[in-house]
Amino acid sequence: MDPDENASSESPVVERRTRSWVRLGAALLALLALNVLAYWVIGLPAVQEFFQGLEGSVFIGSFLLAFFTNFTVAVPIPYNPIVLQMMETTSMPWLVAITTAAGATLGETSGYLAGRAGKGTFEGTKFANWMAKQLAHPVRAFVVLFLVSAPPFPAFDVAGVVSGALGVPVKIFYPAVFLGRLTRFLLFAAFTIWVTK
Repeated sequence: MDPDENASSESPVVERRTRSWVRLGAALLALLALNVLAYWVIGLPAVQEFFQGLEGSVFIGSFLLAFFTNFTVAVPIPYNPIVLQMMETTSMPWLVAITTAAGATLGETSGYLAGRAGKGTFEGTKFANWMAKQLAHPVRAFVVLFLVSAPPFPAFDVAGVVSGALGVPVKIFYPAVFLGRLTRFLLFAAFTIWVTK
């Protein structure tokens, strides 16, 4: 086989992967810029007053807290202890669990969309091949996303980006993430109820 012919046949794949990395890099830079903007906006006195006004509504507050802390993937914010404190202030901690899980799930959209922008970035790597195999099967994709979204650690940000890049359908992504987060926060609610008895 002619080496030039082999190189030319690989060139479209390399070019596609390079373009995907550039798109992913641009998407992550845009996401970082949005993070910086979000932190700046949150620090404004008018916005601080708005959040202080939400203190009486733990449900809206938990939703917004979870949304913003999961949207800002560049700097992970430990919000789980805050959610536990919010649950202690209400007689319905299970409802805080639902609103927090919903906010966290919607917040994960940022990483998922960044991954979609860089679709094809991981094409051809061993990790991508393994993840693609897991995420290509709907049931396995659901289980993997559920398992990585339930524990309280920031590894899911990577899974969200990879899910977007590998084209996991939103009909699998959002329910799996929501149920994973809901499981976590319902366990928090059960703990809160048990401690306050």
